[in-house]
Amino acid sequence: MQPLFEHRRRFGGFETRVLELEGEGPPLVLLHGYADSADTWRHVLDRLGRRDRRAVAVDLPGFARAERLRDGAVLPQLDRFVAAVAEDTAGDAEAVVAGNSLGGCLALRAAQERKVALAGVVPFAPAGFDMARWFVLIERDPILRTLLSIPAPLPEAIVRQVVGRAYRTLGFHRGAAVDGAVIDAFTSHHRDRATVRRYLDTGRRLLPELNDAACFALDRVRCPVRLVWGERDRMVSPSGARRVVESLPDTEVVILERVGHCPQVEAPERASELLCEFPSSLARAA
Repeated sequence: MQPLFEHRRRFGGFETRVLELEGEGPPLVLLHGYADSADTWRHVLDRLGRRDRRAVAVDLPGFARAERLRDGAVLPQLDRFVAAVAEDTAGDAEAVVAGNSLGGCLALRAAQERKVALAGVVPFAPAGFDMARWFVLIERDPILRTLLSIPAPLPEAIVRQVVGRAYRTLGFHRGAAVDGAVIDAFTSHHRDRATVRRYLDTGRRLLPELNDAACFALDRVRCPVRLVWGERDRMVSPSGARRVVESLPDTEVVILERVGHCPQVEAPERASELLCEFPSSLARAA
């Protein structure tokens, strides 16, 4: 069982928090979704550690304990950050980049670039294929809107309770069954309304970039792609997989039954299997 190390590093001009496993095999870079953190991968990291697999999960700039984003376009800043993480993690090997939601979008975008060679990418419900419906659902959540409209100061416990309720409702097929420690880890990065508002502002900055037809140039992808989607995803429709397959016919699509937007939380055992056996499973199948 490999121990999990938590430390701070600088990538692409941003200091961030890193959860890191030493081990063997093609190194895995794990990216979280919008308003989430590296903590979303802890259950998967636990299983990867038991498999002696090298992996790192990072807080993306602008979220959790990473430095804030700079002015200007968001995706290019995140792209530079991800490329630096992948290059640093890979060492003498080629990394596999996996990500959920916004992280899945960044994984696909990393595969489009030629600067860093990748062994493959595993996007989990990547944002950017459904007109960013995920953000509309978040911003229109009635309880969250009420939270932000109350003029009086609110205790941290109330803010975290409201954010946690929205997370359970939108992120999962069976939100009530999700481990309370997962909810607590998520809300620990949403301690006050100022942070919630800042994340919403970041979402508004991201929307035009995700909706831009130039967000993806899938014809430039040369590495293997395994696309993973929860059958019951409320935030990013699994129908988005069709667009990827149309451009990349060799893409492997895995639909997980009775799973919502965050397979790494609801189905960590299956998620770790899909990561560990990729891309070697494609070579065996060929």
